[in-house]
Order: sequence, then C-alpha cells, then structure tokens
Amino acid sequence: VQLQASGGGLVQPGGSLRLSCVASGSIFSINAMGWYRQVPGKQRELVARIISVGTTNYVDSVKGRFTISRDNAKNTVYLQMNSLKPEDTAVYYCNADVSTYSNFAYKSYWGQGTLVTVSS
Repeated sequence: VQLQASGGGLVQPGGSLRLSCVASGSIFSINAMGWYRQVPGKQRELVARIISVGTTNYVDSVKGRFTISRDNAKNTVYLQMNSLKPEDTAVYYCNADVSTYSNFAYKSYWGQGTLVTVSS
C-alpha cells in the first residue's frame, strides 16, 4: 500500500490550499483517513481525521478553517485549508488505516509528506 500526498506549496496568510492523498495497492478496505503535521523540533500532531462513515474530528486550532473529506471510490482524502496562518506552516502527512487482500487486519500507513509554507 502506498499513500501519495500532493498539493502543498507557498501561500500568503489568509490564502487557501487543498491537499490530496491517494491510497493505492491491494486495498480491501480503508477505515479512518487523516492528516497530521509536523514542524522541526515538535511532535507530529493530528490535524483532521475522517472515518469511513464520514465522522470527522479536528484539532482546535483549525476548526472552522480546514475541512477534511474523502472519496471512497478513489481511495482519496482531501484537506481544504482556508484562512491559512503562518503557524499552519509544517510538513503535512496523510495517514490511512488500511486492510489488504493479503492481510485483512487494519494497518496504519503514512504518505511521504507535503510542505505547506504560509508566509508573506
């Protein structure tokens, strides 16, 4: 299973970006999908998470600004980020709990990370 994240870049404060992450491989089912972020010297933190039935949760600092969604047919999770702030600058990683045809137990997989820089 591979997770490929894209959509990061440089944006001015107040701007928007949309991150995408596609899961590929011998996938039987995906339960939760999420986005985490990490800045140098700090622990990776959960930004947003969505489970298969659509329930979402967000870290308090992004509530009302970020929206997580998923397309189950495409094994893809999105993160729409609006009203971006300099403190949102980080490497964003996607994560998914996936069961495969070779091992039906769910296992956590990570994407490679995409850099989001919010700066004027």
